[in-house]
Amino acid sequence: MAFTRDFCEARANDAALAAFNATLDNVRDRELRSEAAWRVMADQLLQVEKNRKERSAERD
Repeated sequence: MAFTRDFCEARANDAALAAFNATLDNVRDRELRSEAAWRVMADQLLQVEKNRKERSAERD
């Protein structure tokens, strides 16, 4: 399994849904922290993709 931006976004969406459905405050908080972490990772992977495209364009 590849660690991709789509994977990270899917996990973030899962965590957001779990937070929405949580009845306990500590579970909701945990899921919101998880969502935030997954979104940061997705954003970082997006930036890596952009940088790769820019470097590739510079080489051509």
